[in-house]
Amino acid sequence: MDYPKNYKAFIALVEATDAPPKSWSDELCSLWWEAKGNWGKAHSLIDVKESPTANRIHAYLHRKEGDDWNAQYWYGRANQGFPKISLKKELEQLIKVALAKYI
Repeated sequence: MDYPKNYKAFIALVEATDAPPKSWSDELCSLWWEAKGNWGKAHSLIDVKESPTANRIHAYLHRKEGDDWNAQYWYGRANQGFPKISLKKELEQLIKVALAKYI
């Protein structure tokens, strides 16, 4: 399956489908589940991954959960500071970064 070309296409796919394509990376699938509103599935996919992008997604998920201490740990693993933007904006940024690897 082709990857969405941008953030809006990604969100449209989330709204139109029940699960992410099986050919997608765990990072993209995790973001898909998060955008779908399933924090648990998003976290279970990313919890076992180790890359700068995976660590940043992991950090975001703990920030959303309200666990700032754990989020700070994962932002550090991703060499990122704690964001001063909204969760919605951060998710959008993460999706754009993840998609950039494939488009």
